[in-house]
Parts: sequence; structure tokens; C-alpha cells
Amino acid sequence: MKRFFSLVSLYGAILSVFLLTPFLTSAQDTGPVKVAATVMCKNVTDREPVDAGTSFSVDVGKLYCFSKITEIQNSSNIVHVWYFGDTERARVSLNVNPPAWRTYSSKTIQAHEIGAWRVEIHDASGNLLETVHFETTQ
Repeated sequence: MKRFFSLVSLYGAILSVFLLTPFLTSAQDTGPVKVAATVMCKNVTDREPVDAGTSFSVDVGKLYCFSKITEIQNSSNIVHVWYFGDTERARVSLNVNPPAWRTYSSKTIQAHEIGAWRVEIHDASGNLLETVHFETTQ
């Protein structure tokens, strides 16, 4: 009798693994995401970029990197990595949810940070999805 319950427990455990594995795998698999649009802008209002451009006066104060992400299979993250020249200045993780999501990060621009900038957009696995270039001028 004891052996019977041991076998039932073993078969129950095996059956649970086979039944739950597809759900556990799909919850962890974020799948590919697509950057439908990315712009640099002076503000974001009502989830839309305001005063988008590629060149901004250094006295702008703060700039925003606005991204529209599509083809999201499961809730995940993207990362905005801000570079001034070749120096990383900020790294911001942003939540994204299916099927599409608009999100943004911001960076305060210092008076001495005149020159070339870029923001790299990475997926949750660290893959580079998009790069947006801009400059700050006197």
C-alpha cells in the first residue's frame, strides 16, 4: 500500500511538471520586442513627445527620450542608456506591457555638456534594439 502511494505521488509530480512547464516557460520568455519610434524631445505631454528634435541648446535643462515599443508578448523591461560622447551618463530600466507601450526617460543636461549624445535602447536580455543620436549646442 505504501508503495502504491509513493508511485501515485511520483506520477503526480511528473504530471505536474509536464502540465506546468509550458506556462512557466511562456511567463519567462519575453520574446522579441520592436521599437516602433524613438525621439528626443523637450517634454512629454499626454504620453506624446513635445518639441522633438536632434539638436538642442545646452540650456534646455532636461531632455526626454520617448520610445514606442510594439510586438510585446509579455510584460518586460527595456533599458535606455544615455551616453555623452563615449561616457555612459545614465541607465534607466522601463517597464513595458503587451501589446504596445509608450514610455520615456529623462536626463538633466549640465551647462558644460555640449556636444554629441546618444541613447541606446536595449531589451531585457541586453540586446541593442535602437540608437537615437542628438547634440547639445551653445
